[in-house]
Parts: sequence; structure tokens; C-alpha cells
Amino acid sequence: MTNKITHAALAELPGIRHAFFTREGGVSTGIYASLNCGVGSDDQRGHVHENRVRVAAEIGALDIRLATPYQIHSAEAVIVKEVWDAGRGPKADAVVTDRPGIALGVGSADCGPTLFADPEAGVVAAAHSGWRGALAGILETTVATMERLGARAERTIAVLGPTISQPNYEVGPELKARFVDADPANAEFFLPARRADHHLFDLPGFIVSRLVRTGVTAQSVGLCTYADSDRFFSYRRATHAGEPDYGRMISVIMLAN
Repeated sequence: MTNKITHAALAELPGIRHAFFTREGGVSTGIYASLNCGVGSDDQRGHVHENRVRVAAEIGALDIRLATPYQIHSAEAVIVKEVWDAGRGPKADAVVTDRPGIALGVGSADCGPTLFADPEAGVVAAAHSGWRGALAGILETTVATMERLGARAERTIAVLGPTISQPNYEVGPELKARFVDADPANAEFFLPARRADHHLFDLPGFIVSRLVRTGVTAQSVGLCTYADSDRFFSYRRATHAGEPDYGRMISVIMLAN
């Protein structure tokens, strides 16, 4: 059994299955150990495929009915009607469906994976949200796309999975400037860092604030990818360690058949 994290806000919903999978429980080795689901990584293709098979089996998606997009740090969301082959998904950062049995997934390794569900409408979604996507509006686009299928924001539950936390996310002055230029109120998500002109950015706080503004009920698992190397991959931690590549966790949601 793979190691996964769930949240009560989604687990209590009828007909909804979800999981924020950790890096544990797969077949990958070395820097990818062990449940690396990143098709875009340099890991052995067979290992990534087997890891995705395990994820699909655990969530209950028969015949590996697992749809993940080709993530590009955008505000693009797509409606999923049929599952595509791994690595051949549309360029987007959120996937939405009203089809039972299709597991929606997004990869992450510091960025914020958010799972959405309106069980009354029978609509679910998964969104990948780094700072670029969050600032560009990926969360708002996801909710709007769900509403096209009959969901309503006030009925929707959204949960943010493991994400790099503010104490471990130092950024330069240009990033803060982009956020403050977009909205002066965004200054609240930045704290001074030890280095001059640098700041610590609260990505999880920013994501949850954007979710709340859409009208959904927003929650967070409150876990940091950078701080917990045993359970989570982290792009920033791998960069600081001088590693040549990094694995990706996967977060999945599905309407049960």
C-alpha cells in the first residue's frame, strides 16, 4: 500500500475519493525514491509507469484511468471526458470532470496541489498552483470550469495539499514586486528574510486566500514539502543539494463509480 494523506473535509463527502500521495511506496530508486509519478522527470519510464499504476489502483481507478495534464504554470483548465496516455495530456494546470471513474491528478514538488469537489453536482477537479499559476488565476479558472459542468462555488470544498512553507521559501525583490504590483494587499504574504532585499513568501497562504475569494470552502493539510525529505519531493531542496533532477508527488481525486 502506498503512503497517502487525506483530509476530512474531502474524505467525508459521499462518492468522492481523494489522496495526496507522498514519495513513499513506489519502485523508483536513487533521488527518485520511491513513488515518483513525474512523467517529465529523467527517471526510468517503467518505474514511473508502475508508480502510476499503484496510485490508480489505490484510488480505485480501474485500467489506470488517471488523467494528468502537461503542466506549464498557467491559468489553463481543461474538462476531461476521456483519459489520455501518460505524458500526452493537454497543456494546462487543472483538470475537471463530471465522469465517474476518471481519476484526476496533478504533480507537484513544492507547488500547491489543490483538490476540489462539489458532490451534489458530481464535479471534481485537481489544480497545480505555483506562484505563477496562482497569480495568473489558475484557481479561479478551475472553479469557473467546474461551474460550467454544474458545480457551484458555495457548495465546493477545496483542499490544498503539501506545499513549500513560508520559512523555506526565500524569494528576491522582483517576485514581491510582481505580487504587489498586481495588488498592494499581497504584501501581507511576504516577510523580510535575512538577506537584504529578499523575502519569505507564503505560497500556501496566498493560495488559500485566492480560493476563499472564489467562494469555495478552503482548507489546507498544512504540510511543508521542503521540510520533510522523508515524505516529500522538493524542487527547491533538490536544487540546494545540487541534485540533477527531482521526483514529483501526485495528488488525485475521483468520483466513485
